[in-house]
Amino acid sequence: MLRTPNIDRLAAEGVKLTQHIAAAPLCTPSRAAFMTGRYALRSGLGSTGRVQVLLFLGGSGGLPPSETTFAKRLQQQGYTTGLVGKWHLGVNCEQRGDHCHHPNQHGFSYFYGLPFTLFNDCVPGEGNDVLADLQHTLRSLTMFLGVGLFTLVCVRMCGLLKVSLWILVALFFASILATSVWYMPFKLLRTWNCILMRDQEVIEQPMTVETLPQRLLGEAQHFIKRNVDQPFLLFFSLAHVHTPLFKTPAFAGKSRHGRYGDNLEEVDWMIGKMTETVDSLGLANNTLMYFTSDHGGHLEVADSITGQKGGWNGIYKGGKAMGAWEGGIRVPGIFRWPGRLDAGRVVDEPTSLMDLYPTLKYLAKDTKPDRQSDGYNLMPLLEGKAERSEHKFLFHYCGVNLNAVRWHPAGSDSVFKVHFFTPNFSPPGAGGCYDTKVCLCHGDHVTHHNPPLLYDLFHDPSESSPLTPDTEPRYAEILEQTAKAVEKHRNTLTHQQVSADTHSESNSEAHSVQNQMTWEKILWRPWLQPCCGTFPFCGCKEDTKNI
Repeated sequence: MLRTPNIDRLAAEGVKLTQHIAAAPLCTPSRAAFMTGRYALRSGLGSTGRVQVLLFLGGSGGLPPSETTFAKRLQQQGYTTGLVGKWHLGVNCEQRGDHCHHPNQHGFSYFYGLPFTLFNDCVPGEGNDVLADLQHTLRSLTMFLGVGLFTLVCVRMCGLLKVSLWILVALFFASILATSVWYMPFKLLRTWNCILMRDQEVIEQPMTVETLPQRLLGEAQHFIKRNVDQPFLLFFSLAHVHTPLFKTPAFAGKSRHGRYGDNLEEVDWMIGKMTETVDSLGLANNTLMYFTSDHGGHLEVADSITGQKGGWNGIYKGGKAMGAWEGGIRVPGIFRWPGRLDAGRVVDEPTSLMDLYPTLKYLAKDTKPDRQSDGYNLMPLLEGKAERSEHKFLFHYCGVNLNAVRWHPAGSDSVFKVHFFTPNFSPPGAGGCYDTKVCLCHGDHVTHHNPPLLYDLFHDPSESSPLTPDTEPRYAEILEQTAKAVEKHRNTLTHQQVSADTHSESNSEAHSVQNQMTWEKILWRPWLQPCCGTFPFCGCKEDTKNI
C-alpha cells in the first residue's frame, strides 16, 4: 500500500470530493478548462486529430490572450498571484519574446517553472515522447539520402557510371534539408522544450531534472512567505508523477511499489511541507488549500525494469488519453480550510475541475460580468449548505468530439453516463492503447455506438455492465434527456466542430476562437523558440548553491 500520510491528513482536516472530474483526459485541454472554468474547445484547445497536447515550446499554439483565467480575476481583485511548476499552455504567438500565452499574460504576477512539461526527452536514455514515428521516418530518410549521395559520388569518381553533377548537387541539398528538418527540432528537443523560466526569462536550458522537485518546493514556500501579509493565490503545479519518473535519492526504494511509488511518496512529502509552511505562518484558518490532478494515470507506460511508470486508476476503467472512461478523468479533490470548512466532510456529488474558477471568484467577491462558464461555485457543497451538485449534466470531450454525457437526475442516487463512442484498445482485448501508447479520438481509432453505451456509475463505477432497456426502466428517458442536454449545450458553443455519435455539426461560439491544436500552430518554429543566449546557441544553468 502506498503511504500518503500528508495527503490523508489534508483530507481528514478538510472536505473530500469522491466524484471530482477533469474536463479532459490529458494535460493541455484539462489545464485550459481548469484555468478558465470552460471546456477546452471554447478556447481553441480541443484536438481535431492526432495531436492532443502542445508538443513544442517553439510552436505558436496556446491559451489565447482573449481568455480569462481565475488568476487574472483574482489579480484584478488585488491578490498577488503566482504559478510555480508546470504550465504547458504555450508561450509565444508571432515572435520570440511576445509571450502572448505566457503565465504573466494570464494573470500570474510571478512565474517560476516549466513553461512546457516534463517528458521523456528531458532525460537522456528515457526514450522519445514527441512524434517518435516521425522522428524515425525523418532519421531514416536522412540516412537514405546520405548513403545514396555517398554511393553516387563513389560511382562517379570510379568512372563506373556517368552521374550528372547537378544530380549530386540536388541530392546534397536534399540531404542537408532532410538533416535540418530532423536534427534541429528533434535531436535538440531537450534543449528546446526542457527549460526553466523565472517570469519571462529563461534561467536554465536544458534544465537539470534531478534537482527540480527541491527547487519547485523552495520557490513555492518562498512565495508564501513573501506574501504572508497580503492576499495571495499560489498555483503549485507539480512535475510529478509525470514520466520520466524522478530518482530523488531520499525517496529511491522507499515505497513497496517501485519508482512510481517512490515518486508518489515524494509528492506526499512535498504536500506535507507546503501544509507545514501554511500552518507555521499562522495562515491555516484563512487559507483555502486545494489538492487535485489534471487527469488519471497513464496505463500504457511501463517496462520490464522499472515496472508500471504511469500509475494505476483502481477500480475505474481506462486512463490518460482514453476519452471519457472514468479512469482518465476521475481525479482527487480535497479542500482544506480549518476556519471555514468542517473536517472530515465527504461529498459524493459530481463536481468538476472547472468549478474552481467560479469558486475563487465568489470568495474574492468578484461580481463583474463574465463570459460563458461551465463550472459552478463549490462553496455551498463544501460548507454543507447544499446537498446536490449544480452539475445536472457534465459533458466529456475527447478533443473537440463530444464523447460522453453524465446525468445526475434529481431525487436519485444514480449517475448515468452515456458514451457516444469509445477508443479502440490495442492489441484487441487489452485495457488500453498499448500499440500507440495513447488512444486517439477520431476516424478508425474509435467505435461509435448507436444506441450509445449507458452505465449507472452509482451501481457500476467500473463501467463494466452496460445497461439495456431490459435492465434499466428509465433507459429511453435517459437517452432522451441527455440528447436534449447536448442540444442545449451545443447552442452555447461557437463554430467549433462537435460530434456526438456519428453526427457532426458546426456549432455556434464563433470563428473568433482559432483552433490552437493545428499542425501549423503545433510544429516547431525557430523564431518562436525561447532561448537563453543567442539562438541557436542556447544554454545556461541556474545557480542552485543555496537550494
